[in-house]
Amino acid sequence: MASSLAAASGAPGAASTPAEADRPAASRITFAATMIALGVLGLVHGDFALVWQRIPIEHLPGRTAIAYACALVELGGGLALLPAATTRGATRVLAVFLLLWLVLLKLPAVVVVPQMEATWLGFGEIAVMFAGTWTLLAQRPGDWERAHVPFAVGERGLRGARALFIAALPMIGLSHFFYAEQTAAFVPAWLPYPLFWAYLTGTGSLAASLGLLLGVWPRLAATLEAAMLGVITLLVWGPKLLVLDRTNWTGFFISSAIACGAWIVADGYRDRGWLARRAAVTGS
Repeated sequence: MASSLAAASGAPGAASTPAEADRPAASRITFAATMIALGVLGLVHGDFALVWQRIPIEHLPGRTAIAYACALVELGGGLALLPAATTRGATRVLAVFLLLWLVLLKLPAVVVVPQMEATWLGFGEIAVMFAGTWTLLAQRPGDWERAHVPFAVGERGLRGARALFIAALPMIGLSHFFYAEQTAAFVPAWLPYPLFWAYLTGTGSLAASLGLLLGVWPRLAATLEAAMLGVITLLVWGPKLLVLDRTNWTGFFISSAIACGAWIVADGYRDRGWLARRAAVTGS
């Protein structure tokens, strides 16, 4: 009864037992599955998953070898995320991997062409995935992280991951307005008023970001955002899996990885009640 009251009021719950801490969360399992799938796609085709294609290495010497290396990181990292014994190492590798894609290959496009919303969209999507791995790392830091990057782990790390998530969501949400017709084209034909759904989902991401920023029901806001991204993935890309086309399969797993990144961030609020409030993103 006491724990139920604590959860309802938003107070942090009791510490997890070792067995509970080692039990993989559904969000972690699903994210691992998406990384495994992306790795398999990369190995089968000997190329980067299509989402990584907008990078300035088309004629880079050793491009194929680099593509295989990235695929192996995705595959190995996804597999290693599953057992508790290797989760921390896998999280380290995947966090660095996604951070490199974010800083070296997505950030320059934002700096060079800031007026193009598509560059912000690409940054925001990878940022959500990275925020998920950062959350996992912050929750299960090792001695090295505590000694060398204390600001990136523990409560400070969680706040950093949440701040990045909050910043990334408007980049995704605004794309639904800047590219409304293109977004509406992805809406399943059986749903009426496709533009309405394009605007609604864009508004959803903006509202989730604002709710998290202001500390208004942050657990609910993050969970609803993750659920929305998951539903979009299933409705838009799920039916296309019936066609053995690389573009469709890549789109499904990339969209799934983004949704899972949001889901992991939302799981970071599990010690809070659904309607609990926070002073701000940096508050306790």
